Amino acid sequence: MNPVSASAPTRRSLVDVAVEKMRERLERGEWRVGARIPVETELAAQLGVGRNTVREAVRVLAYSGVLEVRQGDGTYVGSAVDASDMPHELSRATLREHLEVRAMLEVEAARLAARRRTPEDLEAIRAALLLRGERLNRRRPSVFVEHDLAFHRAVVAAAHNAALAKLYQFFERAVRSTVRATLELKGLPEPDYPAHVAVCEAIARRNEQAAVEAARALLQPILDSLDPVPAPPPAPKRGR
Repeated sequence: MNPVSASAPTRRSLVDVAVEKMRERLERGEWRVGARIPVETELAAQLGVGRNTVREAVRVLAYSGVLEVRQGDGTYVGSAVDASDMPHELSRATLREHLEVRAMLEVEAARLAARRRTPEDLEAIRAALLLRGERLNRRRPSVFVEHDLAFHRAVVAAAHNAALAKLYQFFERAVRSTVRATLELKGLPEPDYPAHVAVCEAIARRNEQAAVEAARALLQPILDSLDPVPAPPPAPKRGR
């Protein structure tokens, strides 16, 4: 049996290459939302791959919502943003970047929850808060993380904003990792139980400003303890 050359591209790598080239066309604005992309044979020639590879690449981008295949009509651009690539980008973000985004989501969720929460929402928030505060959870970090996340998820649900809820659900893996980091990394202050109670009570009172301040106070001490973001270098002085 002849060994396969290490330099020989696999079928999967060819699909990856085709997907990347198609993404580049979207990013450059060559294919605009709503436009019909070239037919399979033409696209195969442009990308330098076979028709089967193009077909699979189209399926990948259709699955993530970037392309829309209309039977008997062609393939159209559905979105210029490929959400399937976002987990990879998130994985490269720093802890500070995760925390900054988490703060933005949770502060706005708390504000909206204070305005829109129902009695059932408040009951769910308080139930999650009670579970988070159990002393037994301290000896079971994984359980504590999930209970902490459940509290914040309940606050987001109380905001009654479907887009915010979906975004937070997508970002949930990063939120989970930041909660773990506060438990595992020495020197990071952990948001305590009274700080979470403050968020809950502000929402209960329907006090939007207090909810914003309490939600921001949860994560600000951690952000303050991390290395500050380096200031950009001063712009060079122009000669007269």
